[in-house]
Amino acid sequence: MEKMKRALIIVDHGSVVDQANDMLVQVTQMLREDNECNFEIVRYSHMELAEPTISQTFDACVADGAEEIIVHPYFLFPGKHSTQDIPNMVKEAAKKHPQVSYRVTDPLGLDDKILKVVLERAKSNAFK
Repeated sequence: MEKMKRALIIVDHGSVVDQANDMLVQVTQMLREDNECNFEIVRYSHMELAEPTISQTFDACVADGAEEIIVHPYFLFPGKHSTQDIPNMVKEAAKKHPQVSYRVTDPLGLDDKILKVVLERAKSNAFK
């Protein structure tokens, strides 16, 4: 039995500042190169203010053969964007592709690993 081709889309807010958008490109590249990443397709999109949009990225994943798409809001907490706006945008994008299953994950949220990063940043930048 053939394995279903899965895609991961990482979604941030989007910015008019190119450097901010470029960081999501870097996150996506790091995920692609991670040995623990078990997605055949890994792409990024922005909720607003920049391209590619969620709809454009969803379409691209389908064009690459994705049969299942997991969308991860790259947000810290479950605010309106990650609990309402992004799921609604994904639902709208998915209407064109009824043969593709999809789901939207929770945002990053509370996690010990994030707390460790906060402490690392605080320690490394505390005395500059």
